[in-house]
Amino acid sequence: MIKLSKMTDYAVVILAEMATRDGQLLSAAGLASHTRLPEPTVSKILKLLTKNMIISSKRGINGGYSLVKAPAEIDMASVITALDGPIALAACVEASPECCDYADNCKIKGHWNPVNIAMQQALERVSLAQMINNKGCPNE
Repeated sequence: MIKLSKMTDYAVVILAEMATRDGQLLSAAGLASHTRLPEPTVSKILKLLTKNMIISSKRGINGGYSLVKAPAEIDMASVITALDGPIALAACVEASPECCDYADNCKIKGHWNPVNIAMQQALERVSLAQMINNKGCPNE
């Protein structure tokens, strides 16, 4: 089973909350309260999302965080990459230093790239707006 980290899951929850607030600046404490996530976790996620330019921050007494783009323009690949790093289903992709103990004898070492590219492209086609509106899957 392929699973995302809890931090990525929480990031989508936080972004969904921000999206429902129409560009309003939101504090880490306010987001923690609305999402019922621990404030230190929310703060850590907000820093990562800001660093990856998915949200912006404004300092000061009237400061807070807001989405940089409309929810329809924020793709899940960007969110996952911001929290978990590059999307890869196997560690032994080309240009990756991570390999298993059998890499020297593996006939498919480095050949996972088509699968990784397909996963990346699929996640790029799913927006935050789709996640919020439950329109991420054609079967739903």
